[in-house]
Amino acid sequence: MSEADKKRRDRAAAAREAANSDERRRERLVRIVGAITVVVVVFGIIGVAVIARNSSTTEAVDVPTADPNAALPAGVLPTDDAHAYGVPYGTGGADAPVLAIWEDFQCPACDAVEKANGAGIESLADAGKIQLVWRPTTFLDRNLGNDASARATAAWGCAIDAGKAKEYHSTVFANQPQQEGDGYTDEQLLAFAGDVGIAGAELDTFTQCFTDRTYLGWAANSTDVFYGSNVPGTPYATLNGVEVPTETLVDQPALEALVDGAASAPAASPASS
Repeated sequence: MSEADKKRRDRAAAAREAANSDERRRERLVRIVGAITVVVVVFGIIGVAVIARNSSTTEAVDVPTADPNAALPAGVLPTDDAHAYGVPYGTGGADAPVLAIWEDFQCPACDAVEKANGAGIESLADAGKIQLVWRPTTFLDRNLGNDASARATAAWGCAIDAGKAKEYHSTVFANQPQQEGDGYTDEQLLAFAGDVGIAGAELDTFTQCFTDRTYLGWAANSTDVFYGSNVPGTPYATLNGVEVPTETLVDQPALEALVDGAASAPAASPASS
């Protein structure tokens, strides 16, 4: 090998090593930034956690009255179920752990969880690894002096009938007002139906369902269970009846590990799930 060839080989080797070194530094930086992001998300959610207890009403507002005979959207769990009035989602069988999540559509911390790992939670349900149950509550209507949570939940019920439970749920959170208390207008809630693909005769049915406030009673019934279960605030998640820390709920690997550990464990009492 000539001296010139040797020098070219050495320069190429040095360039490859420099590139590899840069890539290793980049990967380390990505891991560090990812870890910091998770911490920031968790502390941000904890910082805005919405407490249900000892909350006073900002101003007088009419809230729907619980009615055990109220209509339920298609597939919503009945009164005598351990997760009464909850919305089941996914392909998990009866043996899969039950991940139940109490949410209020006006809750900033619920929105933060949705943005941080909503898709991850849904992926576990889609894969049949969990039975996901969304449990709606509208307690923030009393706190904020509006009825936006009840109307949003009622609209969601109409979307559930149209087969768009996940899509409408995600869209409502994605459009949560930046200013807490501004709520959702009827026009927005109707427009969300089109955004998630409800069209034609199904859109007409959705519009009539929402206009008639068909599922306000369902929203009130679920909220009544929420109060009766002494849930401390939202979001509040349980896996087989055991509380799931928020930092686990937003950390997909940690949540998957928790689900794997619960898959063969006996379920705990669902009294406050």
